[in-house]
Amino acid sequence: MTAPAFPTGTILGYPRIGRRRELKHAVEAFWAGRIDAAELERTAAGLRAATRERLAELGLGRTDSAIPESFSYYDQVLDAAVAVGAVPTRFERLLDADGRLDLAGTFTVARGEGADAPLEMTKWFDSNYHYLVPEIGPDTAFAAHADALVAQVREAREAGFVTRPVLVGPVTFLLLAKATDDAPEGFRPLDRLAELVPVYRALLAALAAAGAEWVQLDEPGLVSESLDEPRERVLEAVAEAYDALGAADARPAIFVAAPYGDLADALPALAATPVEAIGFDLVRGDLPEQLDPVTEEALAAKTLVAGVVDGHNIWRGDLEHAFARAEALRSFSGSVAVSTSTSLLHVPHDVDEESALDARLVSWLAFADQKVAQVAALARGLAEGRDAVAADLDAASAALADRAAAPGVRVPAVRDRLAALDAGAFARAAYDDRVAAQEDLALPALPTTTIGSFPQTADIRRARARLVKGELTDAAYRELMREEIARVIRLQEDLGLDVLVHGEPERNDMVQYFAELLDGFAVTQHGWVQSYGSRCTRPSILWGDVSRPAPMTVEWSTYAQSLSEKPVKGMLTGPVTILAWSFVRDDQPLGDTARQVALALRDEIGDLEQAGIRVIQVDEPALRELLPLKRADQPAYLEWSVGSFRLATGGASPATQVHTHLCYSEFGVVIDAIRELDADVTSIEAARSRMEVVGDLAASGFDHGVGPGVYDIHSPRVPSVEEVRSLLERAVDGVPAGRLWVNPDCGLKTRGYDETVASLSNIVEATRSVREGVAVATA
Repeated sequence: MTAPAFPTGTILGYPRIGRRRELKHAVEAFWAGRIDAAELERTAAGLRAATRERLAELGLGRTDSAIPESFSYYDQVLDAAVAVGAVPTRFERLLDADGRLDLAGTFTVARGEGADAPLEMTKWFDSNYHYLVPEIGPDTAFAAHADALVAQVREAREAGFVTRPVLVGPVTFLLLAKATDDAPEGFRPLDRLAELVPVYRALLAALAAAGAEWVQLDEPGLVSESLDEPRERVLEAVAEAYDALGAADARPAIFVAAPYGDLADALPALAATPVEAIGFDLVRGDLPEQLDPVTEEALAAKTLVAGVVDGHNIWRGDLEHAFARAEALRSFSGSVAVSTSTSLLHVPHDVDEESALDARLVSWLAFADQKVAQVAALARGLAEGRDAVAADLDAASAALADRAAAPGVRVPAVRDRLAALDAGAFARAAYDDRVAAQEDLALPALPTTTIGSFPQTADIRRARARLVKGELTDAAYRELMREEIARVIRLQEDLGLDVLVHGEPERNDMVQYFAELLDGFAVTQHGWVQSYGSRCTRPSILWGDVSRPAPMTVEWSTYAQSLSEKPVKGMLTGPVTILAWSFVRDDQPLGDTARQVALALRDEIGDLEQAGIRVIQVDEPALRELLPLKRADQPAYLEWSVGSFRLATGGASPATQVHTHLCYSEFGVVIDAIRELDADVTSIEAARSRMEVVGDLAASGFDHGVGPGVYDIHSPRVPSVEEVRSLLERAVDGVPAGRLWVNPDCGLKTRGYDETVASLSNIVEATRSVREGVAVATA
């Protein structure tokens, strides 16, 4: 087929939650029954319309497919599953007579209902976005349901736009899926590729009929070596899928985007297929080198899309370098376009709305709207020559130079302290010695605890908002927080939990709280990004060398401990997670920055110990998410990430029980690193995966305390006593009871008190039952 011209400048996706989180609020209102589906859909349509107009204002074309249709109510992988009919059998009751799932049904698959657990959730490559894991078995009945995709294309057409629908590609979709529970041993979701590709062909045909000229198929699975599938099979799947899709007559032109890394050996395989455009992430990946003649000839006939504007971070960046890398692709093809390296869903909407940020810092930043403008400028430069955009390139270079010279970016005292560290700073006493020193904590078998946060009620949020507005004094606010802490301590004692937490009511976010108290950070007012579903976070900006001016948590922890004879955990966020859930400076290695944060946390742990806190949790839920997608890069990452945690905790007394927490990732590939953290107790997400991690722990010989989660806090479901008991019995089968802890998957901040109390009550009851069985077995 003869493809229409590809736009000179485009983006791979745009934030979909709304500038003031309008989608979040509307979705949650729908869940609560305050609005109906029609009103929710009107809100979504308004957001999509506003996005198209804004992108056109910023320089993307209205009628050349430059604007992507990347909207989702909840998750793009879930959308793909619905579009291809991959709905788990436990939710088949939700399908209509034509096998379609409506919006309410889609949310049910995402969140679960009654005894029916939702789809599992895990991290999207090495980002802080979470996707829902499709379930595919030998009998999954694929069928094309293009209604939602087609409706958005037509909606755009009616408004005068020719847009580019975006869909997760078939290879990545199957690579990210898990086998259904009833699948035979050895079955892999990728085994179903031959049956899935015709469904994608049908989807493409429907999009073409609706007026789509280009379609974007996202294939980040092609750049990752961390997915559990032989690389040779992945490359075979690329050829199989895209030869078949490219051979279809009724289809839009195909743009395959491969964000988050280097295509590497997947490039020849993809280039050999009939797709019309290929996207390169040139922020994380490299330009092609030493291509074979066949691949060079194939690329010459395609549009090469240079992802040179960083979609994963918020720095203004080096536009001169970006322009040079885009131009370099012209040595392979006469048709080159500019894009973001990834979707912009990872960054906030607009830095111009951050009126409270220091103006100098703002001059170094680019949020989504600024990045779209950068793409438009670079595209103009490709079309008209560098002189046409010289002012833009020079301004970005000047901002880079100003940033490098600014006070606070490099602090000699911080760097001198790091330089003076020796190996002893990274090690504690032997684990067995620590166990003996901690015996006076007098904990029962299978001790129960929670991960840290308790529900952030409307009253807590209102109090924080009034404090920010100046309507509440600091003293009055602190008294309200102390009252909430006392309530949470009483509740936990009434429930019968063994190790308590103070509930973290004073914390707006587990990273931002610390960012506001550490030097080298800034926080935004409107810098929201989507984490999963309707859950949004506001990442802090780590712009300079990090240090701790004063204690950050001691007051709250000691107050909570004064209210109970049971141990109360001091709660800290670990260095890797602080980095992963912030926008981090890109002018030095991440390991250097992580060690700076670790030293600040080391000082905090020392102060907590001096105040009498015997159990301290240093959360590292993001340990897995930052793991590089290329195997060659993983050892260096694991060395500095594990090292930063050990630096933070290395000064702790043997009598101090150090906990850590990890959540929502596939842990098998980092199980050795988890052991090397050398925490006394590690709690891990396990409820949605039905204790899958226990097998990894048993196989690895993990020999420290561990708490695989028994309550999925990302769903409103209340697990029954029987469900929790079943999970605990699976855990006891793989972990010696003397090392097993009982806890939810994650913090309870997003849950309501009714479901929290019911769930924790069931956990305590189930634990007592399993304890009795363990006692009988060991008697």
